[in-house]
Amino acid sequence: MGQFIDLTAADGQKIPAYVARPAGQPKGGIVVVQEIFGVNSHIREVADGYAQDGYLAVAPGTFQRVKPGVELGYADADMQEGFGYKTAVEALPAPGVMQDLQAAIDHAAQQSGGKVGIVGYCWGGLLTWRAACTLNGLAAAVPYYGGGVTTPEEAARQPKAPVLAHFAEQDHWIPLDSVEAFRRAHPEVRVFTYAADHGFNCNQRGSWNEAAARLARERTLAFFAQHVG
Repeated sequence: MGQFIDLTAADGQKIPAYVARPAGQPKGGIVVVQEIFGVNSHIREVADGYAQDGYLAVAPGTFQRVKPGVELGYADADMQEGFGYKTAVEALPAPGVMQDLQAAIDHAAQQSGGKVGIVGYCWGGLLTWRAACTLNGLAAAVPYYGGGVTTPEEAARQPKAPVLAHFAEQDHWIPLDSVEAFRRAHPEVRVFTYAADHGFNCNQRGSWNEAAARLARERTLAFFAQHVG
C-alpha cells in the first residue's frame, strides 16, 4: 500500500519516510513514530492500518541522522542495537530529530489537505509527547507507553495539542506510580492504562496483548476522528 519517499528537514537533511495513502480523499494526516527498531515491517503495517482507516500516514525514519536504513526485529540483540541508535539520536544537538518530525507533519498536512495527528510507540511515544509540546501543526497526539514521558523533566512540558496517552500496568520500564503522577500533573491529558506489558500493541513481540491493542486502537481512532477528521 505504501512507499518510501525522502523528506527534507529544515537543516537540509534528507529523511526517508514510509507513506501510506488511503483509497479516497484523506480525512487528514497521521505521523507514525517508530520504536527503537526502525521503520520495520510492523511500523509499516501500523501506517497501512491508518491508511485503511482513511488517513494519509507518514512514518519517518528517526534514526537517519545516526544510522541510515535501520530495520530491526525484536530479539535481545536487536533491542541492544536499537537502544544504541536511540541513545545516539538523543545526544544530537537540538533540535536534532524533532526537525525531522516537523518535516513529516508538514508533509502530512500538505499531502492530506487536512489536520494532522501523531502517534508513536515506546521511544516514538516519547517523541510524540515532545512533538505535542514543541512542534507546530498538530491537532492531536497519542503516545503509547512512551519511555521517559513520566519523568519529572518530560512531565514538566505543556502540550500545545490534545493528548491521549496509553500506558501498560505491567511495564517495568514505566512504573505505574510515575504514570499516576503524570496523570495528576496533566489533568488535560486523557490517560488510559491496560492490564498488559510494554509493547502490547506490537503483534511481532511476545508482549503483544490483542485485547489491549484493540481497545487502545479504538480509543485512538475515536480521538483522531474528534480532533483530526
